[in-house]
Amino acid sequence: MSPSIDGKFSLASDSARRSFLGWLLAICTASVGALLSVPLVRFVLHPLRVKTTETSWSDLGGVGEFASLMSPARRLITVEHVDGWRKAVFQKAVYVTKDANGRTIVLSGVCPHLGCSVPWNEARRQFVCPCHIGVFAIDGGRVSGPPPRGMDALETTVRDGRLMVRYQYFRQLMPTKEAIG
Repeated sequence: MSPSIDGKFSLASDSARRSFLGWLLAICTASVGALLSVPLVRFVLHPLRVKTTETSWSDLGGVGEFASLMSPARRLITVEHVDGWRKAVFQKAVYVTKDANGRTIVLSGVCPHLGCSVPWNEARRQFVCPCHIGVFAIDGGRVSGPPPRGMDALETTVRDGRLMVRYQYFRQLMPTKEAIG
């Protein structure tokens, strides 16, 4: 309590001062809370603002190298993948082979069943997935086993006499090929 002009103590002025201090404290607390939440909000919203990984073209070699393929040629390509805040670089196996019409195609080395790496088995002249014994023909077509579809063909182009491939990830356990990144 504080004395008023006439020397008496007034509850009204003391109550007004406390009310003012309460509001000042509330405004300061809200301001500090808002300032501290800015980095948190930016951290949470960052993946929504950033575009996903752009798929780039990888050089597999000269077109002449693949002109007379008798069995699939395995090549490793480097794939950079950004997922939210994490950036990772992977080596992915692809196979250059011929389709039924004799055209050069590039197959992903990932099984469309559960994502295991599928090697070429020269003795059987087929791709055989070691995880669940999915079997694929030389052109990637499904022969037997649990995979719901054949091996996934990747987009290719020829630039300056070089075979280029664009690596993509495909949804697994689906009967049709569906790109996810």
